[in-house]
Amino acid sequence: MTDYPIDMSVKPQVEAFFDPATNTISYVVKDPSSNACAVIDSVMDIDYAAGRITYDHADAIIDYIRKNDLKLEWIIETHVHADHLSAAPYIQNALGGKIGIGDKIMVVQNTFGKIFNEGTEFQRDGSQFDALFEDGDTYMVGTMQAVAIHTPGHTPACMVHVMGDAAFVGDTLFMPDGGSARADFPGGDAATLYDSIQKVLALPDETRLFMCHDYGPDGRDIQWETTVASEKEYNIHVGKGTTKEQFVKFRTERDATLAMPKLIIPSLQVNMRAGEVPTDKDGRPMLKVPVNGL
Repeated sequence: MTDYPIDMSVKPQVEAFFDPATNTISYVVKDPSSNACAVIDSVMDIDYAAGRITYDHADAIIDYIRKNDLKLEWIIETHVHADHLSAAPYIQNALGGKIGIGDKIMVVQNTFGKIFNEGTEFQRDGSQFDALFEDGDTYMVGTMQAVAIHTPGHTPACMVHVMGDAAFVGDTLFMPDGGSARADFPGGDAATLYDSIQKVLALPDETRLFMCHDYGPDGRDIQWETTVASEKEYNIHVGKGTTKEQFVKFRTERDATLAMPKLIIPSLQVNMRAGEVPTDKDGRPMLKVPVNGL
């Protein structure tokens, strides 16, 4: 069992928003005892070839919160995503709330600040975010306590956020037939990811787990909710007592065959800035493409 302060008697209402362009699932999580809510892993739409940003996905979340008369208190990023752009500042501008991420964002900012040749004006101290969480930190969504659990391996800054009986796992785990996320990005590590997954599997068996991504393996319908018990029994990468050695061997070999995510270049630049698009010296939104840098 976990040493984190988990209260399984609290059962938040969870509304999912699937983005087919990036296979991302965002969530609105409502405190069952108030109208307070949090948004987890929002998406900003981009037509990368055209250099055009839009907000249909974020607008759907904003509309849902307004129509249900909810109060947005937190906009949570489980990590610096490499496959979609965050809409956190856009949602914050519309509804308020604090933007939070793990404190190891500073490691990510330092790593990719160098790759993208960012100048000294790019702060690498996490100050673009309103809150930086350390392992075991708690915060409130209305009357509901949330717990941040550091789960590095996919990236150094990954965190799982547990709210009552619901845990939002980011890219630490996929659905049981999807396995686990890659660990070959700068700062990633397969052995560390295995240890992080064990933290998740140490949560109570009945804990509801909510994925950040799903790709419908073997053509099945998109899914995003499972349980700790199901992951322990059926996860194709870590279930049924898979050892760390077995996992590291498989994950390392598989990662070597994977292509880079299509949106990794714009995603990293935007997401390490808490969803803000970088600008050139004249203040115009502008993205860089490092050559042979990733």
